[in-house]
Amino acid sequence: MIVDFWFDPACPYTWITSRWMVEVQRLRPVEVRWNVMSLAILNEGREVNPEDPDGEYGDELEHYLWMPVRICAAVQQRYGHDALGRLYTALGVRFHNRGDWLGIPAALAEAGLPAELAEVAESTQYDDVVRASHAEGIGLVGMDVGTPVIAVPGADGQRIAFFGPVVSPAPRGELAAQLWDGTLLVAGVPGFFELKRTRTAEPSFDNLD
Repeated sequence: MIVDFWFDPACPYTWITSRWMVEVQRLRPVEVRWNVMSLAILNEGREVNPEDPDGEYGDELEHYLWMPVRICAAVQQRYGHDALGRLYTALGVRFHNRGDWLGIPAALAEAGLPAELAEVAESTQYDDVVRASHAEGIGLVGMDVGTPVIAVPGADGQRIAFFGPVVSPAPRGELAAQLWDGTLLVAGVPGFFELKRTRTAEPSFDNLD
C-alpha cells in the first residue's frame, strides 16, 4: 500500500507523526511517499495569530516558513520522494530534536543532496511546485485542517485521506501498528469526519530520528 504523507518540516507535531509513520512502515505492508505542504500557504488570508496580535513577527515568520518548504519542493521535483524523505528526516532531527533551526546546509549534506540547494530557500523558483503539492494534499481533506495530511487507497478505488493523527510521543512497536489499523478503520467509515480532544502535553521528541 502506498501511503502519501504531506508535511511542513517546521511543524513539531507533524514531525512526531512522521516518525510514527516510519515505524508503521516497518510493521505493516506500507510504503510512505513523502510530499510537501506549507503552513504559510495554509494561513494565507487568515486572521492574525492570537499569540502575536500586533503581527510583530508575522512577516518574518512567514518568510522563514517558506525557506525549508521551497528546498523540499526542489528536492521532490529533482530527486523524487525518497530523497525528500531523507531530507525531511535530517531536517526534523535538527529542527525539533536539537533546536537547530539553521541546520539546512548540514541536513542537505546528510541526505546526500547538493549544497547549492540551500540557495533555493531565498528564491521563488519552486513556489508553484510548493503550491501544487500543497493543493493536492489539502484538496483531499479541506481547509479546516492542517499538517500532516495522509492519504491511502480505499477499497472502492477512491482515496481515503485525513488530517493527523496528532500524537505525542510517537507510539512504537505494536502500539504504533494498532494506531495505524484503528486510524484506517475510522477514516474509512463513510460520513466519519472528526474525533478530537484537547492536547494536554507538549510535543515530545524523545527517541526520534
